[in-house]
Amino acid sequence: MKLTSLRALVAAVEEGSLRSAARRLGVSQPALTKLVRELERELSTTLLVRSTTGVLATAQGMVMYERAVAADRELGQAVDQIRQLEGRMTGSLAIGAVPLAVMLLVPETLRTFGQAFPEIQLRIIEELYIAQLTRLRKGEVDIALGPLPTELPPGEFVVETLMPIAMVVVARRGNPLARARSLADLAQVPWVYTGATPDSGYAKTLFERHGMKPPPAGAVVNSTLGLLSIIASGNCIGLLPQQIALHPFATQYLDVVALAEGPLMLTLGALARTDTHLKPSVRHFMAHLHRAAHQLAQPGP
Repeated sequence: MKLTSLRALVAAVEEGSLRSAARRLGVSQPALTKLVRELERELSTTLLVRSTTGVLATAQGMVMYERAVAADRELGQAVDQIRQLEGRMTGSLAIGAVPLAVMLLVPETLRTFGQAFPEIQLRIIEELYIAQLTRLRKGEVDIALGPLPTELPPGEFVVETLMPIAMVVVARRGNPLARARSLADLAQVPWVYTGATPDSGYAKTLFERHGMKPPPAGAVVNSTLGLLSIIASGNCIGLLPQQIALHPFATQYLDVVALAEGPLMLTLGALARTDTHLKPSVRHFMAHLHRAAHQLAQPGP
């Protein structure tokens, strides 16, 4: 199975057009078609079908596409790691980070890491809730920055603890629910859940830590803008890191609800897959994260 054939399939699926895929790879359309046909003959199946607008992947084609993308990504990681082990600090690094980490830790880390390793291309992907760790497991990001999940499979990840964070309850500014004084007062009102489903998220964690049944889900989001918009414009309750909730921009639209139970205390940390932690750029980025967190923890003048 040729890597060129796999890349031809990937380009065709993502572009939805053989002509566009050929242009992307810098080959002729007949040459690209031949590569895909060779792959189909090797697998004895149809991977692409023509449509009125271009080409579409069959079910078999999508299976091959997803595996090919993962394989190409892993090969790229291997090339970067080999070069870095030989002292050539080049390549790319993808970071998945929650908004609080983007606001507090990422800028300083990017500044110092960028100065030390200017030939490493950094890509930041904002995540609202990293507990699923889907991107990290798929290899779409090298490092995940966010509140550490309570249960992690042993040996799967390298875990670096960075700093404590407090998640506070927030409501729309002027919402009568902002006068609540205990979780019991908010147990029957709709909450915004952060995650893939209502079965996950910090609201569920907060209530369960106090021995209470999780509240109803008014909405499920995986977007900071979505979370802020829903809470600021309706009657849903939600959780935000204290530093974000008290930011001047947020206080225009949100009130922090002072509950007897206090905030939900979490630990902000960095996770990397055990195999990718051997990559020098990952280890160096972790060290710069620790430096930024330490600097943030120092008392002001």
